[in-house]
Amino acid sequence: MNDMGYILEVNGLSKIYPTFELKPISFRIKAGEVMGFIGRNGAGKTTTLKSILNLVHPDAGSVHILGMNYLDNEAKIKQQIGYAVGGINYYKRERLKDIVAITRIFYDNWDEEAYRHYLDAFKLDKNKKIIELSEGMKVKFYLSLALSHHAKLLILDEPTSGLDPVSRDEMNEIFRKLAEKDVAILFSTHITSNLEKCADTISYIKNGALLLSAEKEDFIRHYAKEIGGAPTLEDIMVHIEREEVNL
Repeated sequence: MNDMGYILEVNGLSKIYPTFELKPISFRIKAGEVMGFIGRNGAGKTTTLKSILNLVHPDAGSVHILGMNYLDNEAKIKQQIGYAVGGINYYKRERLKDIVAITRIFYDNWDEEAYRHYLDAFKLDKNKKIIELSEGMKVKFYLSLALSHHAKLLILDEPTSGLDPVSRDEMNEIFRKLAEKDVAILFSTHITSNLEKCADTISYIKNGALLLSAEKEDFIRHYAKEIGGAPTLEDIMVHIEREEVNL
């Protein structure tokens, strides 16, 4: 890890498509920090997350994870990070146990005991197929894979999409417990309660540009000046949504 203790450092990351431009994005996440990444659909959240992991090739900028340049150390870093998305349908006709049998081969530090712990904690049936799982159970399964190789960074794209409020609260609690173990989490969301209950910092992207990345309290103070009064985070989210609709 670098001297500053940042798990993830994103510096000037950008990607240009014919109809969309991700303008230079920069932010940092420390160990044990949970960052909520917000913005409307099409604002650039998924492009940012995929660019961080080189799932799409960025045109400029750099990413350092655990103090290492990601592009120069991709294989080594992948051993220590986890990535999951809401609405996953990979290998949908495969049984969980068969997916795990393949996955564990790729990780040098796979922990079978930890995997069994999360399988039990998340109440996952290893004999079920992905297609038989609810959206919430799918997310829990892919999280269990990430946690079973002791990932130090989780990058999650809309992990609570499609979850009922109880399952969402459960997932938020899992995030907080992981943060207590110094796991850093970056997750995109459009759900205010996720931010209120588990985010330490918030980054807001609009039309491909990162408008603000700040600690939650500073984020609220910034928009309190713009809106006036003493707005809640929900008030701010409504304000942001209304502003974008009126573009």
